[in-house]
Amino acid sequence: MNRIKIIILVVSIFTFCAKEVIAHPMPNSMVLLKIYEKNISGEIQLPLSELQSAIGMGVNDNSERLIERLGDSLRIYLLKHIRPRTFDGKLWKVLLGKMQVNETKSELSGEYKELIVAFSMTPPQHYDLRNFYFDYDVILHQVASHKALIAIKQDWQQGIMHEDGTPSDGTPPDSTMQQVGVIEWDVVNNKLNPFQISLQQGSVWMGFKSMVSLGTKHISEGTDHLLFLLVLLFPIPLVVNQKKWASTRSVRQSLLHIFKVVTAFTIGHSITLLFGALSWVFLPSKPIEVLIGVSILVSAIHAIKPIFPNRETYIALGFGLIHGLAFAYTLQDLNLSASKMALSILGFNVGIELMQMAVIVAVIPWLLLLSRTSFYTVFRVFGAILAGLAAIGWIIERLSETPNFITILIEKAANYAVWLLGILMIVSVITYFFKNKKSDFLEA
Repeated sequence: MNRIKIIILVVSIFTFCAKEVIAHPMPNSMVLLKIYEKNISGEIQLPLSELQSAIGMGVNDNSERLIERLGDSLRIYLLKHIRPRTFDGKLWKVLLGKMQVNETKSELSGEYKELIVAFSMTPPQHYDLRNFYFDYDVILHQVASHKALIAIKQDWQQGIMHEDGTPSDGTPPDSTMQQVGVIEWDVVNNKLNPFQISLQQGSVWMGFKSMVSLGTKHISEGTDHLLFLLVLLFPIPLVVNQKKWASTRSVRQSLLHIFKVVTAFTIGHSITLLFGALSWVFLPSKPIEVLIGVSILVSAIHAIKPIFPNRETYIALGFGLIHGLAFAYTLQDLNLSASKMALSILGFNVGIELMQMAVIVAVIPWLLLLSRTSFYTVFRVFGAILAGLAAIGWIIERLSETPNFITILIEKAANYAVWLLGILMIVSVITYFFKNKKSDFLEA
């Protein structure tokens, strides 16, 4: 028995230590690449502890105002150690962009600091940028144990389209990126070999599919976009009488009205998605995001008391124009030719519509069923109040650029969307069943 206790104790200690080791960030660099048609851009994530060992300056010990103090020196250093070249030895043009220091702290891993550097690489004219040597030895030229992880963050032709949320703390790239390889010392021959990058050519079809997938993902994660549309649909089964929501429409009339509203929203966001993606119209993102919150708030008020009865189609069209500008920001960084950009806009829009229709088809039948019961008034008002509070939370967050308890709760609630739909289904069926039972009882 004592032996068993000792074994359990040893295993427990080992497991705890292993978790501590795994949780601690590995001191690796990361190079994340975006492949465009004429150049390659991306960012480099450098752990300051390792960078300090390589350059002999206290960049990790004294990281306060690092860019202001040592920005020029760091740029000179980086340009010396990032040398992409063609297979026949011709150097590419390298430009460094914005530099910033990120700091994270946790109880397990402690403090971790990294330097993030934006950069771009342009090959000689008429050279295939999908095949080259990436001669890179930042930190590696002095710290032989260091590694640099290379990953593709965006490549339209291969269908790789990763949005914001790049990994940090030296953790490996996630599954939405394509891992290319690792630059590390050849310990057998004691040298650092140039890293060869040879990317698959991909196809237009893969690019189009990736945009459909991105559109689907964008709307499925865009709780604000879906909430606006759903709240706008709350009063659609109803008819106004004396400035109040009163009797219900027929199912046929309700479905026709839903079709008009959804079509108007689609036309609105498609127009500004096209104009915004092609940079024909440009507005700062902050006002657009605030206006999206306003659109939800207005729709929530309308769901409680009609402020634009029978004009939901025009409201959907108008606010659709605003939502489309928000969608466009996702496509503005693609740097594609006109034909591929047009295809991307089409694919992205198809993805949005597919997910939008999937949500509507999943929700509308139960709303229509529930609207045939007296409980619908309670559901509609309560749902509109919650949507209004969510809208206020988003507006405050986007003005202050700081999350608040409302937006945090929304983010958590969004993870239970399927359960919420299940509750709506159950409530709709039960209330409609008891309504019919009550009618049968009264008739009897």
